Amino acid sequence: MDSTTKPRLPRGVKLRRDDVRQRWTLLAPERIFEVDETAAAVLQLCDGERDLGSIVAELAARYGAPPEVVEKDIVSMLGGLKDKRVLET
Repeated sequence: MDSTTKPRLPRGVKLRRDDVRQRWTLLAPERIFEVDETAAAVLQLCDGERDLGSIVAELAARYGAPPEVVEKDIVSMLGGLKDKRVLET
């Protein structure tokens, strides 16, 4: 995965906020993943339009964190989701 990769949720996978339980979930066919606030912030930007570089820049600015640290964490998280087939690049 490099800075030009444009991650997105595949067809049938949805990020949803469960307001009753105050949590984010990633819904996939026959599976559900609970995600924390930080992961949800990343996944909301994974629309297939933004590339990884712009996602990193936006989150680094939002959280006041070094871009290289943000990129390392995002690539690791997205790689795990891609392995589970709930993210496409």
